[in-house]
Amino acid sequence: MAWTEITRRQYRRDDLTYASDLRDREWALLAPLMPPQKRYGRPRRTELRRVVEAVLYIVSTGCQWRALPHDFPPYTTVQGYFYAWLREGRWEAINHVLVMLSREQEGREATPSVGILDSQSVKTAENGGPRGYDAGKKIKGRKRHIATDTLGHLIVSVVHATNIQDRDGAPLVAEKIRPLFPWLRRLIADGGYAGEKLQKVLARMGDWVLDIVKRSDRAQGFVLLPTRWIVERTFAWLGRCRRINRDVEATLQASQAWLIVAHIRRLLRKLLRPLFESGSYCG
Repeated sequence: MAWTEITRRQYRRDDLTYASDLRDREWALLAPLMPPQKRYGRPRRTELRRVVEAVLYIVSTGCQWRALPHDFPPYTTVQGYFYAWLREGRWEAINHVLVMLSREQEGREATPSVGILDSQSVKTAENGGPRGYDAGKKIKGRKRHIATDTLGHLIVSVVHATNIQDRDGAPLVAEKIRPLFPWLRRLIADGGYAGEKLQKVLARMGDWVLDIVKRSDRAQGFVLLPTRWIVERTFAWLGRCRRINRDVEATLQASQAWLIVAHIRRLLRKLLRPLFESGSYCG
C-alpha cells in the first residue's frame, strides 16, 4: 500500500501518547479475549490494557525489554505476561479470533478454504538459540514459514532453522492448519515446494491439494505471479514492526509469538478501518 494523503490521515495516531497505543474500540475487541481475574489469591493490580500496549510498543519500535518507557508497567511484569500468554497459546487464540472477524467483515466465510505458503529467512542476533544456514540466500539464522488466506491474513506460522528446506517445513505448517481450519485443504506455493517428496508427506497427513505456481522460464525481471503476491504482501505488512526485522529471540517459540503479535497489531487497525472511512469513528 502506497502512502498517500488519504492513507496518512487514515493511520495517523497523533492523539495517543504512543502511536502503538490502543484506541478504546481496539481494546473493546481484545478485552473479551483477556484472562479473567482469578477467584482466589491476591487481586490483580496490573491493568491488562497497559500490558498489551507495552507489548505493542516493543513490537512496533523494536526496543529491548529494559528500554520500555516507565509509564508502562515494569518490564518484568510485561515480560511475565507475554511469556505466560505464549505458553498457554493466548496470542495464537487472539489472532485466530481476529482473523475470523476480519474475514466476516469482508463478506467471506469465517474459515478459509485456501492457504498460500511461503517462507522468509532472517538473520539472528548473537544471543544463541536454534539457527541454521540458508545456502541459497546466504543467510545464517531462522526461517519464518507462514500460511495466509486469499485476503492476506496470517492464519498459521512456524519458525525453524534456515537449513530446513521449504519442502520439509511445509508439513509443519499443514499440521498446524488442521485443528484451526479443518476445511482448508488446498495449498498454493511456489516452485520451491514442488516435488514428489512433499506430495507424499501431505498425502499421509490427509486429503490435501498442493498447487504450484511457477515462474515462466522466459520471464525476465520482476513478474507478478497469480495469487503468490498475497503472501509476499503479508511479509511486507509484518515488516513494518521493527522487532521482527531481525530475529533477536533466544527461542523459536518467542520468535513465532512476536510474529503473531505483529499481525494482531495490523488486524486491530484493519477491523476499525470501515468506521474511519464512514466518518463514524470517534475514538
